Amino acid sequence: MLAADDLQCLKVVALLGGCDAPVPASTQRLGAELGVSPQTVSRRVRNLEDQGFIFRQVRADGQEISVTEKGVGVLRQEFADYCRLFGKKGNTFRLTGTVVTGLGEGGYYMSLPPYRNQFQAHLGFEPYPGTLNLKLTPQGMQARRSIAHLPWIPVHGFVADGRTFGEVKILPCRIGTVFCAIVLPGRSHYPEDIIEVIAPVPMRRELGLKDNDAVTVEVEP
Repeated sequence: MLAADDLQCLKVVALLGGCDAPVPASTQRLGAELGVSPQTVSRRVRNLEDQGFIFRQVRADGQEISVTEKGVGVLRQEFADYCRLFGKKGNTFRLTGTVVTGLGEGGYYMSLPPYRNQFQAHLGFEPYPGTLNLKLTPQGMQARRSIAHLPWIPVHGFVADGRTFGEVKILPCRIGTVFCAIVLPGRSHYPEDIIEVIAPVPMRRELGLKDNDAVTVEVEP
């Protein structure tokens, strides 16, 4: 768990440009931004570095700091939380569709630890080994195009047993009372009007769904 004071320090580094490239970030400069002493800044920077949220490089003329992918993930989640907190009512995107049977590959991919660990870190749950597949209605397709600009969370690919597994993107959503996420593979065997949803529970059993049942996926920016 990232402490609130350390998170504020991470935000300042990001606002200085640390998500894009290493930035000069002396303790005096960060202290002025945060309104704390250089000693306090040093402690917060060490905490962030030790936990892998930043990368720090010490040079003869000072230090440069960049935000790691792990740090960017925390900031993305913070952004999503504030969007849900202060978003305007009625701004929810609703993707309507019907349940269809998938290719059966979701269970395998959801069981791979590198994916599962990243889903856990970004979403706060380990996905059930399988996906709920939905065929979108024309209205659902319009909503899908509208959510393309939202801050999708990247899940990095990896190599295992000589096989390359590609990057995917996830977007938190909700079906009824179940918190879940849309998964968008970099390479998909499905047509554009099919979406895959992951959740901490088996959605068909949890919601009593079967093929051709109507489902609405709600995305709150």
